[in-house]
Amino acid sequence: METVNKSIQCTVTQCQHHCTNQDYCSLDTVQIGTHESNPTVNQCTDCMSFMAKG
Repeated sequence: METVNKSIQCTVTQCQHHCTNQDYCSLDTVQIGTHESNPTVNQCTDCMSFMAKG
């Protein structure tokens, strides 16, 4: 059974940590990073804790 972490909202249903039928993450913490040298908008950031369902 997955644990819903109501402190981490998430809509990425393709992630292994996404809570089924709820828009939350099941992890205690997440690592956020960037793929840009100078991020200026939210599209420049990434959830480094993402793991594809498989």
